[in-house]
Amino acid sequence: MSDVAAIENFVKKYATLKKEIAKVIIGQDDVVNQILISIFSGGHSLLIGVPGLAKTLMVNTIAQALGLDFKRIQFTPDLMPSDILGSEILDENRQFKFIKGPIFSNIILADEINRTPPKTQAALLEAMQERSVTVAGHQYKLNLPYFVLATQNPIEQEGTYPLPEAQLDRFMFAINLEYPSFKEEVEVVKTTTTDIQQTVNSLFTAQEIIDFQNVIRRIPVADNVIEYAVSLVGKTRPNASTAANLVKEFVDWGAGPRASQNLILAAKTHAATTGKFSPDIENIQAVAKGILRHRIIKNYKAEAEGVTDEKIIESLY
Repeated sequence: MSDVAAIENFVKKYATLKKEIAKVIIGQDDVVNQILISIFSGGHSLLIGVPGLAKTLMVNTIAQALGLDFKRIQFTPDLMPSDILGSEILDENRQFKFIKGPIFSNIILADEINRTPPKTQAALLEAMQERSVTVAGHQYKLNLPYFVLATQNPIEQEGTYPLPEAQLDRFMFAINLEYPSFKEEVEVVKTTTTDIQQTVNSLFTAQEIIDFQNVIRRIPVADNVIEYAVSLVGKTRPNASTAANLVKEFVDWGAGPRASQNLILAAKTHAATTGKFSPDIENIQAVAKGILRHRIIKNYKAEAEGVTDEKIIESLY
């Protein structure tokens, strides 16, 4: 199949995938889009939202529709790296045998990642970056495709371990999950308080997803679009000559080169989902908020005056 035919096939399958997810997940269209763009770009996402907004159900439904294995890890302050990576045990033949932990799956929901100590956060982040795990000197490869969706509760800061900026940077997207609208909430209550069970069909295989990821990486990008993405990220750095006025006033640190890479990758996927064979500046702007939100470190003045990440990012366009 040629790349053009593959993209056309991808558009059809993506539309069917959205319909399949919508059987269970009502509304949250933007959130589902960003998670899917992240998966097909080969990145990971951080989902920020208060409890009870169906984060686990959403990821479980997406995993079912994609035909991938799914595991959920609930992070707690006493969770150790071996609890998620696995450990070696002595079997009945007195040989060491490695028992794989829950990290060996295609889609991992890392629930409340900020509730676990840095040692365990780092174990997960190695798996995210290297797509492999090292235990007792042995390296174990993880099955591809591999996607981590970590959730963070913005209202609970007591006894939590916030992710350091260097680790936040590993996430392609930071996605804010808002409350549903009145009509959506009415629909949610109607559908979840009956005994009718929706069945979600698997539409992809693991190999198909890897093939689509490769096709998306091969999408050509015009130089002016790459230059726009790099200059957009450059404007977030307060010491740069091109820095936006809001950035100079309200930002301590801007985004690094990983943001530029992710902008282009996500823009390629965003373009592919709409049937375009090459991304343009609109595609960059469509994914910019999710990619830059967690990479801009605001100062105290921004907090005091209520200047949001979105307002700063919009001033860069």
